[in-house]
Amino acid sequence: MEYTVQKLADLAGVSPRTIRYYDEIGLLKPARINSSGYRIYEVKEVDRL
Repeated sequence: MEYTVQKLADLAGVSPRTIRYYDEIGLLKPARINSSGYRIYEVKEVDRL
C-alpha cells in the first residue's frame, strides 16, 4: 500500500508538516517521489514512523 504525506500524517496522528520535516532532516525518507512531486511512503516507512 502507498501513502501520501496527508494519508501518512492522518494515520500517525501528526501534521503533514511534521512528515515533511522528518524528510527534510533525514529521519523518514519517502520510498519514492512520483512524477508530480508527491512524496510516496510504503509500509516500511509506516512501520518506521
